[in-house]
Amino acid sequence: MQLTITALGTQHNHFIAEILPIIRECKCNVLEIRSSRLGQSTASYLLVQGNWNQIAKVENTLDAIQKKMEIKVNVLRTEAKEKGKECIPYTLETISLDKESIIEAITSFLLDRDIDIEEISGSSYQAPYAQTPIFSTKFVVLVPPQVHLLSLREEFLDFCDNLNIDAILEPIKR
Repeated sequence: MQLTITALGTQHNHFIAEILPIIRECKCNVLEIRSSRLGQSTASYLLVQGNWNQIAKVENTLDAIQKKMEIKVNVLRTEAKEKGKECIPYTLETISLDKESIIEAITSFLLDRDIDIEEISGSSYQAPYAQTPIFSTKFVVLVPPQVHLLSLREEFLDFCDNLNIDAILEPIKR
């Protein structure tokens, strides 16, 4: 059984140092972990595996930690990731002027074509020299086999040209 945990607290509240020992003490295993600072907050995401009893212990202990440390914790029991889905992993990177709804437009473009989004990261910053606000993104997507790759690339680049977005769409090589 798997448990997805999201935790949100202030950047000075080192709650991940409290959560990881709880997972170990409950005899669960961390499969994935991500943590990042967002403004004055820290957000952490964990995927934990264990049997139902161990997962229940983690859930109960996290509830107590949430109150003690004044953080927000959400948990969701989940099943193991589906295997055998034949998709091609691609990375998609964009950079553009920081204007409203860029990330929304790109996400909609992908989802309208049944392309699964595995990861999204993005940030806004001031461009060197010009001090213009810039927004850059990086996606990891799974392109299903029925999607014609050449057509997708051409359609995506046309979409980006219309929104004045510079983009790269290429397969992930390992």
